[in-house]
Amino acid sequence: MAPNDSAQTTEEAKDLAAGQRKAARYIVPVAVAGVAAATIGLVPALAASGDPDLPKISAQQLIEKMAASDTQQLSGTVKISTDLGLPALDGLAGSLGGGEGGDGEGSSAAPDSKLSGLATGTHTLRIAADGPDRQKVSILEDSSEYSLIHNGDEVWGYDSASNEVYHAKDDGQRDGKDGKDREAPEDLPTTPKDLADEVLKAADDTTSITVGGTSQVAGRDAYKLVVKPKQGGSTVGSITVAVDAENGVPLKFTLTPSSGGKAVIDAGFTKVDFSKPAASTFDFAPPKGAKVTEADEEAHRKAPEESEGFKGLEGFDGLNVIGEGWTSIAKIEGQGGKGLDGGKGGEGDAPPEAQQFLDALGDKVEGKFGSGTVFKTRLVNALMTDDGTVYVGAVTKDALVKAANADK
Repeated sequence: MAPNDSAQTTEEAKDLAAGQRKAARYIVPVAVAGVAAATIGLVPALAASGDPDLPKISAQQLIEKMAASDTQQLSGTVKISTDLGLPALDGLAGSLGGGEGGDGEGSSAAPDSKLSGLATGTHTLRIAADGPDRQKVSILEDSSEYSLIHNGDEVWGYDSASNEVYHAKDDGQRDGKDGKDREAPEDLPTTPKDLADEVLKAADDTTSITVGGTSQVAGRDAYKLVVKPKQGGSTVGSITVAVDAENGVPLKFTLTPSSGGKAVIDAGFTKVDFSKPAASTFDFAPPKGAKVTEADEEAHRKAPEESEGFKGLEGFDGLNVIGEGWTSIAKIEGQGGKGLDGGKGGEGDAPPEAQQFLDALGDKVEGKFGSGTVFKTRLVNALMTDDGTVYVGAVTKDALVKAANADK
């Protein structure tokens, strides 16, 4: 019999939120194009036919099972598809000074240029983990492979297509609060667990959390935890996390938009093994003849003040959050009354590919705030007013306009 939840759900969600963040956290890039391009998603695992018959469990119990999971060793294959409703990002990435297709000086093995590619399309990843100090993620392509390896205090990125290597030292300073430059790349969500953790951290009394039945993922029995906004105006319809019934590990993450249609983000295992990976899995030495780029060289090359792609963005220095929970909207103040067009009332210094990207996403709107353009994806939307103020969040166009009107 498939489990379900009861009216306890509201209280359980409140219990879950105690001691955790009271509002969703949004990563808000200063460039509207970056809002869409930085949204990384992982997608669908293959579900087996038939739902397993598992003991009934409440949402609170399932969350506690996830929290109590001490699984630190696994390996497997993750299938990823992301549909944000975006135009192709290849030309845009090059215009903003990325590695491949950019100015030709950056390393194609740098993690940011490779992992950002997960923002669109379907991808297959092979992953392995052995505790907090050893992880490996490989993106499998038609005739090549990109691998990112963390082994102790070493971080390596390798692009077999170009035979280029990226190298960084992991000094253990993951929060940047020591004032030192952290050379290793920031953690990015590349598994269903990473994505589920972020959702549960943000859960509060604006959130409904229930158990929505059972499923099989990668041959393993799982419960389905369903997370939904209680507020209207969010672009998020629901989030479903398939949780391993035995060990509490999230096996699949699916985000469905409030507008309907296929999932925006759907990340899951097609194969998974919870035994300890071989130590050799995390070994790496640069192949003969490979070009090796050190992280500090890459960071210096991409410093914002030296990058053409960041010109005109220096004015966005004020950030405030309007609202709470799933309908939180970040307001970014622009100085000097300049928008992306540089205040010229037409095309400005943005590269042609970037301008084309923005035009493809934009809808002209008007209100008490004046006029502006709403840039749309299926998940994150942004309103840029003609005076350069940006309102951005996982909310509908109407919600953005309403927030801008109320802010005047």
